[in-house]
Amino acid sequence: MLRQRLWTPLSSAVLRRALSSTIEFSAGAQSRSRFSPCSDNSRLFFLPSGRPDFLGKFQFSGKNFLSSQTALNLDAKCWNCNAAAEAALFLFCPSCRCIQPVDQSVDYFQIFGLEKKYNVEDDNLEGKYKNWQKKLHPDLVHSKSEKEREYAAEQSARVIDAYRTLSKPLSRAIYIMKLEGVNVDEEETISDFEFLTEMMEIREAVEEAADSQALNQIRSEMQEKVKNWSDLFANAFQNRNFGEAVKATRRMTYYERAIEEIVKKL
Repeated sequence: MLRQRLWTPLSSAVLRRALSSTIEFSAGAQSRSRFSPCSDNSRLFFLPSGRPDFLGKFQFSGKNFLSSQTALNLDAKCWNCNAAAEAALFLFCPSCRCIQPVDQSVDYFQIFGLEKKYNVEDDNLEGKYKNWQKKLHPDLVHSKSEKEREYAAEQSARVIDAYRTLSKPLSRAIYIMKLEGVNVDEEETISDFEFLTEMMEIREAVEEAADSQALNQIRSEMQEKVKNWSDLFANAFQNRNFGEAVKATRRMTYYERAIEEIVKKL
């Protein structure tokens, strides 16, 4: 059975042979998301020394992550009419309706009117995203001033960034940890030998899969693994056990890479 094939431990001889060579999961579909492995270095390497090393590097399109305790800018004023706002201005001034510059104190959850928590309980996230983009469409802002058109482009990019981040468990986990002031060190080595052995077996199974049906079966198992670690992350994050939360994000990363490899072969 494929499941038995995937999770049966490797023999010592196979392990020695596997650890003496370099194997990798290359980055794939996530390269277009906000949380995206760099195209050159996002790989799982097993070094000749036998020491597994995770050298994946990740890049974030945004640089300003604020703690969830950061207060909104209560002194915000419209650049056009100078009207004071009760909270940070997002998108439009409520008085003159001018498009506003991006305010980094408005986090991604606030953009979509969501509670700041990992499990996004909103089936209409995509709908909200599309509504924001309609308001920022070039056809609707072409008659605005050059400054407003520039602001509209910046706001549109931020809305896209927010949607891509919150719509995927892994990138959402990384982001909400950043909001709590916890940086996930993407280059830290994973030393769990049993887990790395499992990943080698998965890669071998993907390479040897005979057809799309076999690949889809493996992908289904990987998606279930991601779901399990996502649940573990949610529990750890809720209990503010950030050490376990970071561990969960790293495991999710590996399984997501395996899914990318499968998609490339389908």
